[in-house]
Amino acid sequence: MITLIWCLVIAALLPFIAKVPLAIAMNKAGGYDNNHPREQQANLQGFGARALAAHQNAFESLIIFSIAILLALATNTITDTVQLLAMIHIGFRVAYNALYLLNIGVLRSISWTVAIGCSFAIMWQCIANV
Repeated sequence: MITLIWCLVIAALLPFIAKVPLAIAMNKAGGYDNNHPREQQANLQGFGARALAAHQNAFESLIIFSIAILLALATNTITDTVQLLAMIHIGFRVAYNALYLLNIGVLRSISWTVAIGCSFAIMWQCIANV
């Protein structure tokens, strides 16, 4: 169970870790505008725009992954397979963010697919367990 909890904690931290490159890009684009950050973010180009997209996508992914992990905990589907899927999800989400920042689109899309696939596979394991 502790593996699933740690994966959930790490997944919850990923959007905030993904904010670091975004903040750096905003700072390079005339200084971080703390009064109007979303307006400044909307005007970012290149690396900054990719950093924003990676940051936003980390929150989107967190929703699905959180549901999967909470479902596994609620149904007591804490198997080696579910734990492995959770760890793979985290690994591919980290890779996804790096690939987004590096502008490597095909591998980024593959990473997204594997990560989201792991979340749905966890849900499937829960359904099969009930």
